Amino acid sequence: MKFWNILIIATSDNRTLIPRLIVGLVFLSEGIQKFLFPELVGTGRFEKIGFSNPEFLAAFVATFEIVCGVLVIIGLLTRLASIPLLIIMATALVTTKIPILMNKGFWSMAHEYRTDFAMTMLLIYLIIYGAGKFSFDYTIQKSYNR
Repeated sequence: MKFWNILIIATSDNRTLIPRLIVGLVFLSEGIQKFLFPELVGTGRFEKIGFSNPEFLAAFVATFEIVCGVLVIIGLLTRLASIPLLIIMATALVTTKIPILMNKGFWSMAHEYRTDFAMTMLLIYLIIYGAGKFSFDYTIQKSYNR
């Protein structure tokens, strides 16, 4: 099977529509908010965490969240678009949740990580199952397999 087929192969059911919309809309919203409220969730947040060059990094992450969020919403290259978002989630775990675990314990970390955990699991679901029937991936797959 060609690499392109692996990226776009989508099941012919509609089970991934809601997870796709949840993931895409949350990341689209978070990316936009990094530009709208830079001191709170953009540059200021990245500076507080301790990243060097927080201005660039906040814009870089926000752009990926917006672009990949839109790709996931429309179901275009869903598996590929989910990978950078999964990397963002892993970075959030390491930089913000592990310190909570070390300082306040498991239950405080579990409380703070609940949304990140749900998004991470949904991203893994999309990487495994693809975009589903109501997606550009499925449309491309159908026309490609003719």
